Amino acid sequence: MADDYDGDDAGDVGYDEEPDTMIEEDEMEPEEQEGRGDMDEPVEEGDREMEPESQPERRRVTTKYMTKYERARVLGTRALQISMNAPVMVELEGETDPLEIAMKELRQRRIPFTIRRYMPDGSYEDWGVDELIIEDSNRRDL
Repeated sequence: MADDYDGDDAGDVGYDEEPDTMIEEDEMEPEEQEGRGDMDEPVEEGDREMEPESQPERRRVTTKYMTKYERARVLGTRALQISMNAPVMVELEGETDPLEIAMKELRQRRIPFTIRRYMPDGSYEDWGVDELIIEDSNRRDL
């Protein structure tokens, strides 16, 4: 029985084709979005959704403390932005190191980031950096 196998059905598994992927409209390049005007349906004023700012705050499930992993990601991302000449949100007192500037911005809660925490069911919570309690890892209470 095993001698009858000639290997012809190896291509029938379905791994040769790439899966179809959907690209969200906001992920598309601006020039790609311009040609999509005919696909959009007109929206009447009554059909528009409320702005996120006007929606009432939901009760949050996750902790109000920033984790060490979130802190590392926020500092690293902000330091990279500063090193690429992004505007600095705090008054500088001779600091030139982008990481030091990012730490100063974090201490003063001036980093304009939103942290998205995903739940096991696929939902998520958004927290602003200014809403979270940040424990300074440089200070050690002995």
